[in-house]
This record gives sequence, structure tokens and C-alpha cells, in this order.
Amino acid sequence: MNDRALMRMRRRFLRPRALLPGLLGLLAACTVGPDFEPPAPPAVTTYRAAPEIEETAAAAAEGGGVQRFVRERDIPAEWWQLFESPALDALVRQALSGSPSLEQAEARLALATAELDARSGGTRLPQVGLDATTNRVDVESGEIDAPGLADEFPLSLSVASVGVSYDLDLFGRNRRELEALAASVNYERFELEAARLMLAGNVVAAAIEEASLRQQLEATLEAIQLQSRQLGILEELEQLGATPRLDLAMQSGELARTRSTLPVLEREIERARHRLAVLLGEPPGSVMLPELRLGVDLRLPTELPLSLPSALARQRPDIRAAEALLHEATARVGAAQANFYPDITLSASLGGVAAAPFISGTAGFALLAASIAQPLFSGGALRAEEQAAEAMLAQAGAAYEEVVLSALQDVADTLAALDADARILRERAAAASFAETAYGIASQQYEAGAVSLLTLLEAERNFVASSIEETAALGDRFAHSAALFQALGGGWWSEDAATP
Repeated sequence: MNDRALMRMRRRFLRPRALLPGLLGLLAACTVGPDFEPPAPPAVTTYRAAPEIEETAAAAAEGGGVQRFVRERDIPAEWWQLFESPALDALVRQALSGSPSLEQAEARLALATAELDARSGGTRLPQVGLDATTNRVDVESGEIDAPGLADEFPLSLSVASVGVSYDLDLFGRNRRELEALAASVNYERFELEAARLMLAGNVVAAAIEEASLRQQLEATLEAIQLQSRQLGILEELEQLGATPRLDLAMQSGELARTRSTLPVLEREIERARHRLAVLLGEPPGSVMLPELRLGVDLRLPTELPLSLPSALARQRPDIRAAEALLHEATARVGAAQANFYPDITLSASLGGVAAAPFISGTAGFALLAASIAQPLFSGGALRAEEQAAEAMLAQAGAAYEEVVLSALQDVADTLAALDADARILRERAAAASFAETAYGIASQQYEAGAVSLLTLLEAERNFVASSIEETAALGDRFAHSAALFQALGGGWWSEDAATP
């Protein structure tokens, strides 16, 4: 082929391609199906029907200070640092960097992103392919009624071409599919944020639970020492005949009863430490965990951020994930509706053919084509697919509303718990103080013979139980403070959020 013929062929091929962007821009506006709009935030202004409190009650005990609710204050990304515990901060960071659950969530996000990229490259851009073949063609010379032509066989037939095809996506089916895949990527992204929030919250909760149980164990051991000393006194008095054997048996039984609670507390402490080790991504038997103390190694936050209910829908990752599913379902409806309309594909080929020795040199060729596919009868399949997509949209909408209501309930329950925890700790601290005083008085009166051993044991039992209940109430206050940060979304949206 000479240069002039090649230039003519290129002009014929390139002229339609030059018009293609304008044609695509015109057709891009034709996208059937509903357009997604984010749901309106909750219209309520408060979380609870009861009057909102500005601060909690104070208790005359360690960790019994007032907690104030600061409305519309943003939550820091590393919210667990508000407990002012370097050891807790190290535990959470280790969990965020080595948890298998986060690795799974990250892998799912990477998979969804790769699927979107693959589909985007296959639909948004023209598909270009290279095809080259070489064949040896031979025929029986006696079958050719042209002696000169028969002398040219066998011949080598070589064809090389570059093909370009593009789906016009006239009614937006591909665009809706890409929109759905992009929403799926957002869903996995928010699921990853939710997994991080849950992991951090579980680590903090496990550390608080272990510290509370350990302090309850310490209170029980102190009670055992106290009862053991009392039993020793009774043994000496019984040997002197100054007290009946019944009193000795009753004190021995009370000591055994207190000792029986030790295995339960020790079991629960071990469970909490095992759970904490697994959250860190380590086998329970191969990690050294710190022994934290409430009020010493963990400080109770004195100011608690409290977002408005209208902001909660943008902060909770589980709500954002449900919104992404709603977006995906909306796009699927558009894709199902687009299946009723024609599908137009443009294609072009540019190449050359050589048939040696029959043709001297290479002959070029160009081909421009368009194909259209219009469904005429599908036995109701397309209509059923549209109805299924609409049902999925309705389901996603109901699921979104349920997630929002559940989130509002989480915050309301936690606020009620924080209010109750402070008042419970105040009363239990007072009860523990009175029980300690009563036990001291009963001990003195028993030694003076003014009261019976039964009275002493009852005072002793109340003192031990009150001490343990006070420690448990303090642990609840720490746990619900952490739960509030988690219920409000955990601050993942903050600009200074650290990426594990």
C-alpha cells in the first residue's frame, strides 16, 4: 500500500473517532433509574425522653468525680487516650496493627476496590485489541482453471489488525453498575472503620473489666485476711473456754464462704486476659499484659463529648455502611431498568493483509461498524429482575432506618447508664463507709461481750460485700464512659486520625 492510500484510510478511520467524545457527552445525560440522595438525618434533638443532664453526680470515693457532658464537641480519633493511660494506649495500638479481624476487613476493601477498577476499565474506556494470524494456504493445482494463478500456490496469508470497541451505554446501564460497585467500596470502607472502632472499644472494655475484677479480688483477699484474724482470736478463746465451739464453727464457715468466691473471680480475670490477648492478635499464653488499676492507671474522663442526634448519622460507621448499601440498591434499580433499552456498541478495525507470493507487499484495510441489541421477549425475566431490585431497595431502606434507631438507642442507653452509675457509686461508697464503721463497732462490742457472734458476722459480711460492690460500681462507670465514645462513632472522621 502506498502512503497516499494509507493516509486516506487513516482519515476515514479517525474522523468518526474524533466525533465520539461529543456523542458520548450527549448520551451521558440519558441515565434511567432513580438518583440516590442521602437520607435526611434524625429530626429529634435529644436522645432521651427524660430531661438531659449536664453533669453526673459525685461520690466520696476514688473515681467518683463529676463527669460533664460537653455538647457538640468533636470526639478525638484516639478517644481511648482520654483515660490518660499509656499502657492502655499501647494495648489499643497493638490491636489495631496486628488484629486478624482488621486484616480481613482490609482485604475485603481491597477486593471491592479491585472489582471496581476492573469494571471501570472495561466499560468507561474503549477496548483495544491486537490480532495477528499467519496461515499457509494450498490447493490442488488441477482445480484451478488458470495456469498462471495455480503457480502461486501454496501461499502464506498473514493478517494483522488493531480493533477498538466501545459500548455507548446509551441508557446508563454500565454507569449504574459502576455506581453500585463504588457504593460497595464505600460499604467496605465504612465496615473497616466500624471494625476498628469495635476492636478499640473491645480492648478498652476488656482492660477495664480485668482491672475491675482484679480490684474485686484484692478486696476479697483483704476480707479473707480480716476473717482469718478473727478466726484466730476465736480459736484462742475457744481453747481458753471463753467462747463456745459454735462461734468458732460459724466463723470458720463464713471464712470458707468468702474463700469460695476466689476461684470465680480468678476464672473471670483469666477469661478477660485471654480475650484481651486474642484482641491483640496474640495467643493467650504468649503475651505479657499489664495489670491496670482503676483510678490509678486509668483515669475517668471528666468531660464527655456529646454530639447532636442529627450528626450521629454522619459519625457512626455502621450507619454510613447502611447508607452505602442503600446507595448500591438504588443504583441496581437503575441498572435493571436500563436492561429494557437498546445496547449500542461501536467497533473499528485497522490493519493489513499480506498474501505472499500472490500479493506483492501489504494491503491495508479499515472497518467501522455499529451493532445494536434490543430485548424483545424474555419471558418476564427483565420485569422480575426489576421487581427484585426494587424489593432490595425497600429492604435496604428499612435496614438503614433500623440501624439509625439502634444507634440512637445505644447513645440513650449509655447516657442513662452513666447517670445511674454515678448515683450507684455514690450510694455504694456511702454504704461501704457505713459498713466499715458498723463492723468496727461490732468487733469492739463482741470483744466486750455486748453482742453475739451472729451480729459480728452479719456486720463483717456487709462490710465485705459493700467493698466489692463499690469496686464493681466504679468499673461500670469506666466501662460506660468508653461505651459512650463507641456509641457516638469513635472520632474516625477527625482530620488528625492516625492510620494504624
